[in-house]
Amino acid sequence: MAEIWQGFLKAINLIFTLNPEVIEITRLSLAVSLSACLISAIISIPLGAFIHFNAFWGKRILVSFIQTFFSLPTVLVGLLVFLFFSRAGIFGGLGLMFTPAIMVIGQAVLVTPLMVGLVISALSGLDKGARETAIALGANPIQMSWLLLREARYGVMTGVILGFGRAISEVGLALMVGGNIRGYTRTLTTAISLGTNMGDIELSLALGIILLAIALIINLILNCLQQRDHVGN
Repeated sequence: MAEIWQGFLKAINLIFTLNPEVIEITRLSLAVSLSACLISAIISIPLGAFIHFNAFWGKRILVSFIQTFFSLPTVLVGLLVFLFFSRAGIFGGLGLMFTPAIMVIGQAVLVTPLMVGLVISALSGLDKGARETAIALGANPIQMSWLLLREARYGVMTGVILGFGRAISEVGLALMVGGNIRGYTRTLTTAISLGTNMGDIELSLALGIILLAIALIINLILNCLQQRDHVGN
């Protein structure tokens, strides 16, 4: 027990002394996951709105298919991205394997179904009268979609934040396509995995504390958004 306590104290010291390796790993993790979520949000919000506001054959099947991908294994996404971007893949000529860019692409693929599904859920939860009011005021389809997205903004933001949480906490995809290269593609989760295997418990604990702090911040933001949503309703 004493050894664990000493390791914990050393981990705290690494954080508060701004250890360069800890800072670099944290910076890269945040940069990759935030970039992936931004790309995913740009795709997911309009796509989710399009699916929700339009009636077409197979819509329920499509929504069910999207919801199935909420729990898509990260290693499966990593495998698919690897197959497409490896030297033998369709996009192998881009030379993106084992770079931060491919990690951004992989995480964006991972979280997009989650964001699309939550955007659809947020819009589905609106009062039907809101859409009728927008139509009565003469709004065209684009204006109506924008107005209703604003009404559902807290639900949409919740989807984006949950997507970020899923992205920054994944490990399988980052290992498979990023390679866990020190100072280049090593993230919080991959560094924790490697550090634990190599016996570097202090570094693993320090990074784990940071990851836990990020998870706490995400949870606090989600609770705040949910409270505002309830107040707004």
